Amino acid sequence: MTKLSERLQGQLDKQRRTVDVDHFDITTRELVRMVEEGELERAPSYQRKFRWKEEDESRLVESLFLGLPVPSIFVATNANSTWEVVDGLQRLSTLVHFTSESTQLLASIGKTKSLRLDGLEKLTEFNRFTFAELASPLQLAFGKRALRVTALSDKSDYHIRFDMFERLNTGGVALSHQEVRACIFRGRFNELLGTLASYQPFQRLVKLQTSHQNDGTKEELVLKFFAYLYNRNEFDGAVTSFLNDFMANSSKSFDEASASALFRSVADALIQYCQGPFLRQGYGNTPLNQLEAVMVAAGELLKQKKKLQRPGSDWLNDAELVKHSTKGTNTPSALTKRVGRARELLQGAKVSARHPNEPRD
Repeated sequence: MTKLSERLQGQLDKQRRTVDVDHFDITTRELVRMVEEGELERAPSYQRKFRWKEEDESRLVESLFLGLPVPSIFVATNANSTWEVVDGLQRLSTLVHFTSESTQLLASIGKTKSLRLDGLEKLTEFNRFTFAELASPLQLAFGKRALRVTALSDKSDYHIRFDMFERLNTGGVALSHQEVRACIFRGRFNELLGTLASYQPFQRLVKLQTSHQNDGTKEELVLKFFAYLYNRNEFDGAVTSFLNDFMANSSKSFDEASASALFRSVADALIQYCQGPFLRQGYGNTPLNQLEAVMVAAGELLKQKKKLQRPGSDWLNDAELVKHSTKGTNTPSALTKRVGRARELLQGAKVSARHPNEPRD
């Protein structure tokens, strides 16, 4: 074996050892029972809403009746041995919708009545029937059909869990990085990010495209504020892993009271200076790299007991701040420069004008 082959094999072996999964074949009846009793968390807070049409649900039911292959359900194992869904929300929700008559369970997927089969092409005689209306032998046969479940062990580190969620959860609309973090690092710190992202002065500062209104972008901006404020010296340019590490550590220990007060003070000050959304000339949405730098700069100054000064007019278009907030921004150098320039502006520095011939980013 050549040295290159040895390196490749060594890397593969090392990464495979960090992944610990189990495989199970579980009947539809047992899966619904697990959902009902809380052993399988069908729709944690990070999951997309149940969105299949009833024709899609009916086709899945038909496939199970016929014994046709159905994609595996992927779950992650929690510390208390319960499972949470990574990929397969629609399939599980369909099983609940079809077989359950529990008002509470149906309400959890936004339904009021059990699924009535429709549009079946093979089992046409089954159309218009609910599960309860089928003969007992057919109910038993469906309840014994099994789905393959792949479970990521709780022994796998969070980097592997993040990677699994990100790779698999692409049904319909892929989860954003922050939505993936929200499912992995659930707890007080994650809840704090949501609370602060809803703080009204901060909400008024951030203007996003419609597609980013509810995808965790604001929560990630709050996370970046804390991560860059407290751990900026550890930033090496790999934003995703840097934020993952900070969220993992903060989920174990974080001074919520002082951090929340500081965040709110920053948002309160900036909304006064902006008099509305944080917008650069010629742009309809908030430039997030620039806003995060200004927030971090304000946070640093307030931590150091220094008073913020209202920046000069047109400060959001300061040439130096804009320069370091656009093009190649995810480097430690660019971050340091834009935070540094924001500090200067919040301490009364004169706004530098953009050269008229300078191209826009």
